[in-house]
Amino acid sequence: MAYYSPDAILTDAQKTPVTFEMAVPQLFSINNGSAIQQGTKLDLPLWMAEMLAVSRPAGPDSAPLGSLDLPPPLGPRVMNALRADPKSVDVRAQAQWFYGIG
Repeated sequence: MAYYSPDAILTDAQKTPVTFEMAVPQLFSINNGSAIQQGTKLDLPLWMAEMLAVSRPAGPDSAPLGSLDLPPPLGPRVMNALRADPKSVDVRAQAQWFYGIG
């Protein structure tokens, strides 16, 4: 993606569900002031969710801070509709930046 591309910036700002794999009490500011416990689910911007999913705080063999969950536009219902008849699915209605998220 291009650094100054408005499409790239807006795609990265799309919210994506994340499940935290470990407690992170220092990130309370992204959870409305509450400490983040293991198993907490939050909708975060794609750029932040991606960084949490690839970061491994205790070394390369440790678990990541969080795992990315499929956002609703890429969920089973939409994917089944795409497999059945792709011409009938308005992907822009599912998510404005559908292909960038995928």
